[in-house]
Amino acid sequence: MLFNPPLKLILTVSLIIGATPFSFASDTSDIEHVRVTSVRLPFRADVPLKSQPQAVDTVLSEQLENLAITDFSSALTLAASVSKQNNFGGMWNAFAIRGFTGDENVPSGYLVNGFNAGRGFGGTRDMTNVERIEVLKGPGSALYGRSEPGGTINIITKKPQFDRAGYLQASVGRWDQYRLEGDYTSALSDNVAVRMNGAYEDNGSFRVPVDSKKIALTPSLLWLVNAKTRLRYEAEYLDQQVPFDRGIVALEGNPELLPAERFLGEPSDGPNQVDVLGHQLTLEHDLNDWSLLAGLSYRDTQLTGFSSDAELVKGRQQLFTDGETLSRQHSYRNFDTSDFSGRLELSGSVDTGIITHHLLIGADYYHFNFDKYWTRYRPAAGTTDYAINIFNPVYGQQAPARSLLYDQSEKQENYGFYVQNQIDLSQRVKLQVGGRFDDFKQTIENHKAQTVVNQQQSVFSPRAGIVYLWDEAVSLYASYSEGFQPNTGANAQGNAFVPEESESFEVGSKFESAMFEGTVALFRAEKSNILTADPLNSGFSAALGKADSQGVEIDLKAYFTENIRTSLSYAYTDAKTANQITNADWGVNIPKGSRLINIPKHNATLSLIHDTVLMGKSTSWGGNVQYVGKRLGETIDPSYILPDYTLVNVFSRFEITADTTLQLNVTNLFDEKYYPSSYSAIWTMPGEPRSYRVSVNYRF
Repeated sequence: MLFNPPLKLILTVSLIIGATPFSFASDTSDIEHVRVTSVRLPFRADVPLKSQPQAVDTVLSEQLENLAITDFSSALTLAASVSKQNNFGGMWNAFAIRGFTGDENVPSGYLVNGFNAGRGFGGTRDMTNVERIEVLKGPGSALYGRSEPGGTINIITKKPQFDRAGYLQASVGRWDQYRLEGDYTSALSDNVAVRMNGAYEDNGSFRVPVDSKKIALTPSLLWLVNAKTRLRYEAEYLDQQVPFDRGIVALEGNPELLPAERFLGEPSDGPNQVDVLGHQLTLEHDLNDWSLLAGLSYRDTQLTGFSSDAELVKGRQQLFTDGETLSRQHSYRNFDTSDFSGRLELSGSVDTGIITHHLLIGADYYHFNFDKYWTRYRPAAGTTDYAINIFNPVYGQQAPARSLLYDQSEKQENYGFYVQNQIDLSQRVKLQVGGRFDDFKQTIENHKAQTVVNQQQSVFSPRAGIVYLWDEAVSLYASYSEGFQPNTGANAQGNAFVPEESESFEVGSKFESAMFEGTVALFRAEKSNILTADPLNSGFSAALGKADSQGVEIDLKAYFTENIRTSLSYAYTDAKTANQITNADWGVNIPKGSRLINIPKHNATLSLIHDTVLMGKSTSWGGNVQYVGKRLGETIDPSYILPDYTLVNVFSRFEITADTTLQLNVTNLFDEKYYPSSYSAIWTMPGEPRSYRVSVNYRF
């Protein structure tokens, strides 16, 4: 039954996901009140985070706005358990959680509103429509499927509201960086609301001549079908152009020998093109004390373009001979993906005597297609064709002829079933048990070799946890889970790789008071069947790697006064290999106990916000300090260590009028030289020097 009551109606929806509550009304006389108590997230059921045996770190939109963060990778620096990884020349988001990253040949997996958004090649995600980012750590992430044992990241987007609101913001920054973004939401009728978020960027860079452009749009619609049923639709459109950039080279392990702005690619390659078109449709229906959640998602991505990047194999690289001539590859890539997924979930509570069961029962499905076409030129040993002098680069060389490297199509299909029961054994003790069953199929058609390989895996991943509510302010918990994640591609024999397998443990405490809230967690995780270089077949990979990670994390938010608030995130992570591996490409042994690449043992971030009044106008100021410890910069050379660094970022926002604000952001205030990530000593990415951005925001 559609909303068509004789009385005027106010509907207030309180979002447990943290979005701003919304309502609509034109008159307050003779009103019938209807309240929807929650919009439930997938895999969450009706159990609050405080009672979950899992650590969760949250990055709020306020933090992103204050620090002028507009991209996903920068947003994740506010969570210390997350560390940056090799981002494939700036083409995608790549990160590790608690020391573990996924397949380095594809982007890192993450969720958007519970749907997987990391399987394709969607560029670097914009933050315009982000309400909050949840870093769901450790064992609890096993329920989501296709997740690392370190955890899962879920982006929660801004939802349509029935009160008309929005803003326009224009920004200008150093390096000729220009950005225009906006957000608008309003009611179309008593039961339909819309929202449109979007951004346009035209950015220069300290990496001369690396320029990029981006258009990102995310329209959404909410239909309140009736008092118990809600239907939401959200679209995603991205048009991004960015040059492929592997960074600089570090001679004899010293990245400071070259200036950070030195570009060693080829400007004539032009930008790589990233196109994304995605759709999400979600239906929620309340069944008294139960909730039905159903959803569909479809996402197309494409990455095309040329690149000129340093040759890694030592025998082909002139730089190791004369110290100045960099041998380069030249590549053309066309990666196309389509990703369809669906989910059906039922959650609610049932009592058996004095015991309450919070049940979550669900099923999901995805079908993923990946068409990979890649041609490449590689320099022969002893030649200087298509090379460049790292101290005096001369651009404009004619690219040599390329040969076919990959021409293949991969299909993945997965049926998943999951169940979870959180049992209230008493008012203080909560026991959580559950598991997930996956039936995974993979087909790889190698058009170059004219071969087809298939595999099918059926895996059950159990999980269990317990929570003890010490009092209203403090809880203790422990949890365990096993996990499963498919690997992409095939080995030297043409067989599909066996999936990664993992298990993880976590114990911790959550606390909450009028001034403080936070989590302390200790964790340990192990993973096997990690892709490594095949020791018997140079140029191929094999699922032979094992690794483990252990550490401690502290996440804290403090509210000293109504006007002063701070947040702290710290992680100690000891991540290392658990077996010896021989790398045939470089002819070296990687011993057991070697550190994992780009994982700092110590990572911390501290933010402060202070609201005040200046000359009768509302003013906010604050900043963020980030410390990243030393990291291994190259897997095959344990002596190449990226130095630790500390970044200080500050902001100030001043109210010009009741609707208009002026904001100044300064990043890397003390102009520190730093290197956030690398893949090898000759693929090392320098960090941005001191920069600034001025923004004018008009809200309506």
